[in-house]
Formats: sequence, structure tokens, C-alpha cells
Amino acid sequence: MSPLAELESAWAEARADPDYVAEMERHRRDFIGRPTPLYFAERLSELHGNRIHLKREDLCHTGAHKVNNALGQALLAVRMGKRRVIAETGAGQHGVAVATLSARFGLDCTVYMGREDMRRQAVNVQRMGLLGAEVREVTAGTMTLKDATSEAIRDWVTNVRTTHYIIGSAVGPHPYPEMVRDLQRVIGDEARAQYLAAEGRLPEVVVACVGGGSNAIGIFTAFLGDEDVRLLGVEAGGSGIAGGRHAASLAAGRPGVLHGALSYLLQDADGQVLPTHSISAGLDYPGVGPEHSFLRDAERAEYLPVEDADAVAALRLCTKLEGILPALEPAHALHVAGTLPGRVLVCLSGRGDKDLDNLTGQGGAGPPFQNPPLGATPGGDLRDSNGRDEPGLGTTQTDGP
Repeated sequence: MSPLAELESAWAEARADPDYVAEMERHRRDFIGRPTPLYFAERLSELHGNRIHLKREDLCHTGAHKVNNALGQALLAVRMGKRRVIAETGAGQHGVAVATLSARFGLDCTVYMGREDMRRQAVNVQRMGLLGAEVREVTAGTMTLKDATSEAIRDWVTNVRTTHYIIGSAVGPHPYPEMVRDLQRVIGDEARAQYLAAEGRLPEVVVACVGGGSNAIGIFTAFLGDEDVRLLGVEAGGSGIAGGRHAASLAAGRPGVLHGALSYLLQDADGQVLPTHSISAGLDYPGVGPEHSFLRDAERAEYLPVEDADAVAALRLCTKLEGILPALEPAHALHVAGTLPGRVLVCLSGRGDKDLDNLTGQGGAGPPFQNPPLGATPGGDLRDSNGRDEPGLGTTQTDGP
């Protein structure tokens, strides 16, 4: 049986097994700390003239949503009798999550990470080492997430009899995108029920950052049947789409194959993968999960790029007004949330402790913060995934929700 067929069969059996499901639910509750809260961002909402709620995945054990997927796959590895796991990581949060679960279940763990990302996320490299993982530096290509993923795949196909590859995002060959989606759907299922309980109705817009897209597909999936709920994914616009230094594959890419999946991809005329740039290591990837590509083409979800400077500004604003330090990844989504009218639900996918060194180097600490006047909204030229001006974005309506 091929490795992917073996994995598909094992996942189908596990998800149908009440014992596996019960064990996962127990660890979600007792180890991860689920359900995570839904938080009304009162001061951000007052500033922007809308009603913003945050799904607090930053409060998960390890500090991000990545642990939801890592838990399910670690339990699956144990069930399959594979005592070694490997992972790729960009921002380091997935690597930390896999290392954490490996320590919990007594698994050998190797994490592949690009040299550039190791520099940007040195704290998470230290955390993985303390947890007992071997972190292997990747020096090929751009030395970021794409190259770490390629090295992890090479390891897996060489050691597949003893090793399970815990992919960290909704990318790669089947069944990985489906499996990661299902394990991250807990975000959306909780958020939908919590929002209804708090507000008595659904949000008008659900916003999430998109690199590979696991947190976004996790929260979007629970709302796919709610046709009146707009789904908005936010990609890394880097230093600008026009200049080519970005990681916005849905906004500026075209269909291609990367890491075993057909999806939108940043590539040149010869089909070679283009280098990417983002201040956020977790969004610095030239492709995207195939389900996001489908949602884009089906016009069920929209995707917008946000540049580095706007993400940093949104991070600072949330920290100063709400006392919540978001990671740079969801800060991209927070920037867009500030431009939207009405009821907005944001997936706050992780916390920003890991980004402090990077922010200092980018001027992210900034001068002493002054609260902007009410009604003032950080600007920004936002366009949808087809390059059109997006109605309702870039201005703030102060009507009630």
C-alpha cells in the first residue's frame, strides 16, 4: 500500500472510531484548553465603528491554532504504530506544537525549518529544542517554508515505514488538505455556536489570514452553508503586489502544482516557483491550500492582500487598545477587520510573542502610541483576488451593527 493510501485508510478508520474521537476531545479540553473564548474587542469596535469579535486561538496551549491539527495527527501516528514524526515550520508555531505533542506521547521528533525563518523566529527554535525536538536547518532556495516543506517530504518518502509526516497547513497531497481541514474545523464549530449565543445571530463577515490556509479553512468550513456570511481570506501583500515582493498566491498567482497539490501558485512563465516575501514567516509561502483555490473560483470566499506595514500597524493597535498581542499572521486579518462595517468575526490564530525580535528590527516597536480619534481608520488600498477595488473596504461606516 502506498504511503498516501495507507494514511487515507488510517484516517478514515480513526475518525470513525469513537475511542479515537473521545481521546482527542479529552486532550482538546485538558491539554489544549478548548473551547477557546470568543472575545468582543470593545475598544477596536468603538474606534472602527463596527462590531469586532475575536476567536482567541492565541490562548491555545503553545500559543496558536496549530496544536489542533498536531494533536489529531500525533494520535494518528501512535495509532499507526509510527514512533517518529517530522514536520515543517515557518513561524515556528507548528514546529512547537508538534514538538509539544511528541513530548506528551513519547515520540521522536524532527522539525525542518529554513535558515531565514530560524533567524526570524529564534524563540520558537529554542522552545522546540527544550521540548526534545531536533531542528534541522534548511539552506536550500529561499530558506523559508517552501524549502522546509520540500525537505520534510524527502525525509518522509525515505523513512515512511517508521515515520509520520505531520503537515502543518491545508496543503500537500490528498488526504492532507482534508485531514487538516477536519482537525481545524473545531475553530469554526466553536465560533459559530459562541457567536450565536453571544449575539443571537451570525456575523456578517468572517476574516482570517491565509498562508497555506489552515486556520482560515478551519473557521470558514463551519460557515460555508450560511450564504449570507461573507468569507474573507487575507494574504501577505509584503511590500506590494506591483513590486513582486509578496506571498499573495490567490491575488497574483495562477494554477500550478506544488508539494503534490494543484492550486494557485506564484510562478514564472516557465512554471518555476517564484521567491516570496512577507514580514510574517507563517504566510511566506508561494502556494495555498487547494480548498481555498476552489472557494475562490466558486466565488464563495474572497481573498485580499495586506502589506507588511499595515499588518504591523494593526498589531500595534490591537495590543494598545485591547491588551492582546496578536501574531503578525492574524494581524493581516485585523487590518482588514478595521475597514469593514457591521458584525465582523476574526480568527486570531496566534499570539505575537514570537515576533518581538522581528518587530524591533522592522521598527514595529515604534514611538509611544497615541490613541487615534474615534472614527479614524487606518487606511490602505485593498483589492479582491481578481484585482478589483473591493466595495465596503477602505472606509468605515458608523451605522449600528
